[in-house]
Amino acid sequence: MATPQPNGAATAKRKPVFTKVELLKPESFGHTLTAKVLSSNPVPHKGSVGARATKIAECLIGDETGCILFTARNEQVDLMKPGNTVIIRNAKIDMFKGSMRLAVDKWGRIEVTEPANFTVKEDNNLSLVEYELVNVAEK
Repeated sequence: MATPQPNGAATAKRKPVFTKVELLKPESFGHTLTAKVLSSNPVPHKGSVGARATKIAECLIGDETGCILFTARNEQVDLMKPGNTVIIRNAKIDMFKGSMRLAVDKWGRIEVTEPANFTVKEDNNLSLVEYELVNVAEK
């Protein structure tokens, strides 16, 4: 679907550019990738009770280049079942305790797709790499 412009011209939607897990960098965003869900572990949450409680799960996902932890929230948790292949659109990298986590906020989308025919490279887990924020003094 095209978006109308003030001058009457229409802009076509950009085709998504798929990336690979090994190319993800800290604090980056706008990622679209296909990944297999390896595991999904619910995170016990403190505080909020009742209907407003947020469901959170840490899911290990990956492709043939590596794997990373994905933080699934609410209805995303139901899509991130081990064994599923998912297309993650407009994802971002959040930093948690110095390591990378992939996440999708309200601007992104997750969809379950046909099983992928690749084997996940589990020995390249980007979430195990610890980053340290270093301030570079300008001279």
